[in-house]
Amino acid sequence: MEQWNQQLESWIHEVRHWIHEVRQWIQQQPQEQLYIAVAVLLVTSVFLLLLRALTYKKYNTVLLAGLSGSGKTTLFYQLRDGTTHQGTVTSMEPNEGTFILHSESTKKGKPKPVHVIDVPGHSRLRPMLDNYLAQAACLVFVVDAVDFLPNCRAAAEYLYDILTKAVVVKRRIPVHIVCNKTDKVTAHSKEFIKKQLEKEIDKLRTSRTAISEADVSSDFTLGIAGEPFAFSQCQNKVTVAEASGLSGEVSQIEQFIREHVRL
Repeated sequence: MEQWNQQLESWIHEVRHWIHEVRQWIQQQPQEQLYIAVAVLLVTSVFLLLLRALTYKKYNTVLLAGLSGSGKTTLFYQLRDGTTHQGTVTSMEPNEGTFILHSESTKKGKPKPVHVIDVPGHSRLRPMLDNYLAQAACLVFVVDAVDFLPNCRAAAEYLYDILTKAVVVKRRIPVHIVCNKTDKVTAHSKEFIKKQLEKEIDKLRTSRTAISEADVSSDFTLGIAGEPFAFSQCQNKVTVAEASGLSGEVSQIEQFIREHVRL
């Protein structure tokens, strides 16, 4: 401890000496040069601030992803116009639209529109997601809470692929896991779904780590080595919520959107 105090005192002495030297140098400079230096500093600062303002990106795109049949399209229409669009078939093309959230359409003031893209969940069409991630403010990953167990592995694989993408990790895109159809009696709870997904992803990262290490084109690995995987270990924020597309209960999704979409 005594050695540390001595080292600290030495550093303090050096800093004081440096400050003294700077003061002496400033006093020796002609006043005109000091004015010029201050002016250059101010102009540079203003330029950098303007440059940052011009290059600042506002991300207002919300992505809906998940397996086919999870209810993404129903949630899309609920967010847009408060309907279920019964009779729609599995989406083979993205549903896309810029609109004011239905729950905000009657509010006073001027609610800001959001851009929502419902990405098809068929395994051959999922690569479409890569086309939109660069502009995403956040991502909603929809899980069928009723038929969850038979699809748990497939959902975990898709989610793993999303969470390890470079753009998701580097931009820390928030992910909202939405357990849909929770109004059904046979639906699993969000706590159960969260734990099962974490267990499946823990198995996946073990089997895929070796592949990722051998493949230079791979993105990122998940979790902390030697510890069971948990969503809290992700570099981006991952949350879990409940919803029901058929009954129109999408409040938690709307709250998530408003927390992360830059207006």
